[in-house]
Amino acid sequence: MTNSAGTTHSVLIVLVCAFVTLCTRAVPFVLFPEKKELPRALKYLGRVLQGAAMGMLAVYCFRNTAVLSAPYGLPEAIASLVTVGLYLWRKSILLPVAAGTAVYMALVQCIFT
Repeated sequence: MTNSAGTTHSVLIVLVCAFVTLCTRAVPFVLFPEKKELPRALKYLGRVLQGAAMGMLAVYCFRNTAVLSAPYGLPEAIASLVTVGLYLWRKSILLPVAAGTAVYMALVQCIFT
C-alpha cells in the first residue's frame, strides 16, 4: 500500500466515523421531537443510566487492584476520592470523570512507577 492509499484510507475511516457519530446524535431528535411525550422506559433510563455508568466505571477501575502489594491501591483510591468529591460538589458527571481519570493517570505514570 502506497502512502497516498494509506492516507486516503485514513481519511475515509475518519469520514465514516464522523458520519456515524452525526447520525447517532441526530436520531433521538428525529424519533422524539420536542413536542412528543417521551416513552416511560426512556424516562426511566434517563434517570438511572448515569448511576449505572458510574458503577460500571468503578467496577472497571478496581477490577485489577492489588491491595496486598505496592502501591496498595493508592492511585485507585485517590482518584476515586477525587471523582466522588467533585461529583458531590458539582453534581455533574463530566468534570469528575475527566479529573478522576487525569489524577489516576498522573499517579500511575509519574508517581507510582
